[in-house]
Amino acid sequence: MESVLHQTYKDIEHIIVDGASKDDTMSIVRELEPLYKGRLKYISEPDMGIYDAMNKGIHMATGDVIGMLNSDDFYSSDDILQIVADNIKDVDSIYADVHYIDGDSVEDGVRYYSSRRFRRWQMIMGFMPAHPSFYCRRVIYDRLGNFDLSYKIASDFELLLRFIYLNNISTKYIKKNFVTMRIGGASTSGLKSHRQILKDHMAAYKKNNIRSNYILEGCRYAYKVAEISYYKLRLPIDNFVRSRKRRIMHK
Repeated sequence: MESVLHQTYKDIEHIIVDGASKDDTMSIVRELEPLYKGRLKYISEPDMGIYDAMNKGIHMATGDVIGMLNSDDFYSSDDILQIVADNIKDVDSIYADVHYIDGDSVEDGVRYYSSRRFRRWQMIMGFMPAHPSFYCRRVIYDRLGNFDLSYKIASDFELLLRFIYLNNISTKYIKKNFVTMRIGGASTSGLKSHRQILKDHMAAYKKNNIRSNYILEGCRYAYKVAEISYYKLRLPIDNFVRSRKRRIMHK
């Protein structure tokens, strides 16, 4: 919530959909509510999972553009929503990059997911833009539908497959780290989740009458291994450069 409040672009509506949690989530929401000055909406009730919660948020939204920020994620800088507003004027949607961390420090990075090389045709291989960086006009959801709850983990893939590949909505890539994500969510929690993702992807192709297969999907995993390996090689260098910059600034 703090990363939303710190955004320089203020013409927003922040919608929080809580699944009737028993922890102190809602007390924190109510504590920070006055800082929003009327720009916050929230509900807390049982739901059927993350995609059901996202659909509820879409139905509650009144703005022209919709983006999703999961509960354990935060904006990587204070200018993200300003960049969204500046760049979505002439297209249906935009997407960018996300950064995965393991722990609380942004320097404990495990992967940098860049959407720069994404192309529409790559979706038959399981590739998609980083969904937490995806912002789309609300009229597209009105026309093409919301998240399909029959998918356990990869309903976001099916939605983007339907929007981008099948209906060819206009998109724009922004070279920017939009969101910092902590690993351990539904799609990053081990081998079991990856099996379910693969199963969901196959079901998504079938539903939308798109031809693909397990061999093509395997290309995505090879790319992911290479991306993670490259990031681990770059991380010590990047951290050293950041520490040097901090020392120079403090002198």
